[in-house]
Amino acid sequence: MVRFSELPISPYLQGRLAAAEFVTPTEVQAAAIPHAIQGKDVLATAQTGTGKTLAFLIPILEKFLAKPGDGVQALVLAPTRELAMQINTQYEQLRGRNLPAAAVLIGGNSERSQLETLRRGANLIVATPGRFEDLLGRRMFNVKSVHTLVLDEADRMLDMGFIPAIRRIVPQLPRSRQTMCFSATLDPAVAHLMEDYLRSPVRLSFGSTRKASESVDLTAYEVQADQKLALLQRLLESESGRSLVFVRTKRATQRLADKLERAGLRVSVIHGDRTQSQRTNALSGFQQGKSRVLVATDVASRGIHVDNIAQVINYDLPAVAEDFIHRVGRTGRAGLSGNAITFFTPLERSDLAVLERNLQLRIRRERVDSDLKKEERVKPVDVSGLIPIPVKPGSKTMRLPGEVLQRHA
Repeated sequence: MVRFSELPISPYLQGRLAAAEFVTPTEVQAAAIPHAIQGKDVLATAQTGTGKTLAFLIPILEKFLAKPGDGVQALVLAPTRELAMQINTQYEQLRGRNLPAAAVLIGGNSERSQLETLRRGANLIVATPGRFEDLLGRRMFNVKSVHTLVLDEADRMLDMGFIPAIRRIVPQLPRSRQTMCFSATLDPAVAHLMEDYLRSPVRLSFGSTRKASESVDLTAYEVQADQKLALLQRLLESESGRSLVFVRTKRATQRLADKLERAGLRVSVIHGDRTQSQRTNALSGFQQGKSRVLVATDVASRGIHVDNIAQVINYDLPAVAEDFIHRVGRTGRAGLSGNAITFFTPLERSDLAVLERNLQLRIRRERVDSDLKKEERVKPVDVSGLIPIPVKPGSKTMRLPGEVLQRHA
């Protein structure tokens, strides 16, 4: 098995890797780093959790060390704010004191502080396409010295509608740059995009990107809709490690998190309606163990890179089959074992079967105890014996426009 010390990496970065306790590269890192350090374009497809971030950060850092320069020299575009921040966290681990901090350009954070980092001499920008295009359009910085472009999780950027923005951004960069693309899947639209922007790339593929990792145990529970909460609580209470729960919509995500908190569980929540500060604090609390349950939507899932997640629970079936792979890829990372549990109602049997067929996998079914508590519903008020009484103008009784008070017959 190859070690980082055997790769063509400078002594300085070897020391930084050792300090961060990175000893053995993943398959993606071992294959991509030598080509990328030589300046070749790289197109790599691999499952989530395979260490793609270091595969492009190490070559970028080597360029910074070999030929120090002023201005923005490298650009990494990522689909979500959380992923951009995770990339920056790994960059901070490796750069040490010899290199300037990166500028992280994402929505939800202070634009002024982000630009201040650029003015202090950042060589690397890590950004989401929307914020980057906005600031670039306002000429807040110059990209004429960019020698490296990285498109991270390009398939997710396609899903989120960022491809048009990327097509507007890339032509403004120098044509002589090195381009690297890392993706969990290679959809035709992504492949076409790469044909336009990569020059004779080294193509790397690691296993089926439409299959769950073999280290993840897949289980499905058929459950009535009003028993899902009770089943979830039972699974969370029986697991002492970290649990990541996926819900389809923002509103349902928040409602579920609130219910779990009322049940006495320590919960963090991430969805699109949360501010960047709230999302950062939620992820940080989950990473540090302040909360052992994180409830999230699919939009946020690609930015969640937390080690040792014991189980992923699909409270709702994903809307897209590929999202199932991205969800369960949060556990069983780096060769560790993990559990992925999926809830489905009797009405969703065919949906689960379609998902299995599309992804060419088999999910083991488990039976649910019939004594699971049903979620209580608020009973409607019986108004059959009430008579409406119009409220006269000037009445001190508070009411909404057009509202009537009721009295018993």
